[in-house]
Amino acid sequence: MDLDHAQTVSLMLGQEFLTWLWFASETSSGLFRTRDGEAFSVTVEQKVSVQGGEGEAKETAVCSGPMAELREARMGLATGKKVNKVKVRIEKDEAAWQVLLDASTFTLQGLKTPKVDTKLEEGEDPDARILEKVYLTEKCMAYVDTAYARFLDLRFSPQWKEETTRLRRWLEG
Repeated sequence: MDLDHAQTVSLMLGQEFLTWLWFASETSSGLFRTRDGEAFSVTVEQKVSVQGGEGEAKETAVCSGPMAELREARMGLATGKKVNKVKVRIEKDEAAWQVLLDASTFTLQGLKTPKVDTKLEEGEDPDARILEKVYLTEKCMAYVDTAYARFLDLRFSPQWKEETTRLRRWLEG
């Protein structure tokens, strides 16, 4: 497979994943479980970017704002645009992460982890706060990986056709 073809396939898969993730977050409360049975939720919020066309005819619509309804982004999807960036909130118990996911590069941008107390108690290891921040970053990446694995399992299964029918109904509704 040549590099250009691989990038195109990767972009398409990334766009499908973000579209599906938005759909799943609204239709199934965004509930996921890790392989160990740990439950967490993913919610699309505040920012969705959709893109369509190619070259000079490429159009991008970015919908953002606190608790935005993202109507314009939905309309963009209905007209054939694809989700290329989305801001998600991941929650596990009382902990919450916010991150922007990019379909073209599969990167996590602007990650906000749960707050880490920076005040050191007497005798406490000064590296503990840094290690906790690293742990929270890795936890977020594991949650995104879990959601992506679920998407891939579904995407390459016979149930995908049924899922796309539900996704179309969600777009129309």
